[in-house]
Amino acid sequence: MPLQLSSQQVWQAIENELFAVLGMVTANNEARTVGVVYVVRDRKLIITTGQDTWKARHIVANPHVSITIPIAKRIPVMPWIKIPAATITFSGVARISPAQDAPPDLLRAVFRQMADDAAMVARSCLIEVTPQKEFVTYGVGVPIMRMRNPEQARGRAPVA
Repeated sequence: MPLQLSSQQVWQAIENELFAVLGMVTANNEARTVGVVYVVRDRKLIITTGQDTWKARHIVANPHVSITIPIAKRIPVMPWIKIPAATITFSGVARISPAQDAPPDLLRAVFRQMADDAAMVARSCLIEVTPQKEFVTYGVGVPIMRMRNPEQARGRAPVA
């Protein structure tokens, strides 16, 4: 039986990370994934990309995406022991908007020191991913030793 996590527990784990794998479908119905860096605003993941990238084109054609967030696990006194990453996975709906239309505080969060580069911001867009239904987790909120048992390491939580 999957571990029942609270929405707040999962959102807190998402906010503590910054890297995710974004899954999408091409116009030819081919699956594609790409690593992205994100920030969280209003329980949405915000990702930046160029306006003419294949990510932006695929999402415009089909806004249904998936996100997987890996969470590194380590034993502090034995870092050489390899442990699988914990994960948070969910499906969502993505929306593209011009980066230059975003508020300055959001631009600073996603572009960091490059936020003052007006030309780069003008060539960029933001991908806003709104999670849908529920989060599926592995190893979130469980001790490392329980991750050896998939039944004890799996979890679910509502998005809202």
